[in-house]
Amino acid sequence: MTIFQVLADEYSRRILLVADQEPRTAKDLSDICDASLTTIYRRVSTLQEYDLIREHSTVGADGKHRSQFETTLEELHVAVSDGELSLSVETRDELADNFTSLWTNMREER
Repeated sequence: MTIFQVLADEYSRRILLVADQEPRTAKDLSDICDASLTTIYRRVSTLQEYDLIREHSTVGADGKHRSQFETTLEELHVAVSDGELSLSVETRDELADNFTSLWTNMREER
C-alpha cells in the first residue's frame, strides 16, 4: 500500500481530521466517523505505519487506561515533475525537531 492509497481512503482521511482537533479514543473515532471499531483500529494501524497518527495512553476518571490517537501530519506536498508524481510529508515531530535544531545552531553561533 502507498501513502496515496492510505490518503485516498475516506475513513483514514476522516480519522486524521478528527484526531487533529484533539486526541480521541477509538470509541470517539468510531462514533464520529460512523465506523465500526474494527475499521477504526485497522485504519489507525495503517496510519501509524506511515507515522501520520500517534497513540497516547491516558487514565480516565474511572482509573482505567485508555489510548487516545492524535494526528501528527502537519503538511503534505505533491509535486509533478517529468511525468513523475511525488509526495512529501511533514509531521509535527519533524517540525519540532527542525525548530530545536535551528535554535541550537543559533545559540552555538553566538
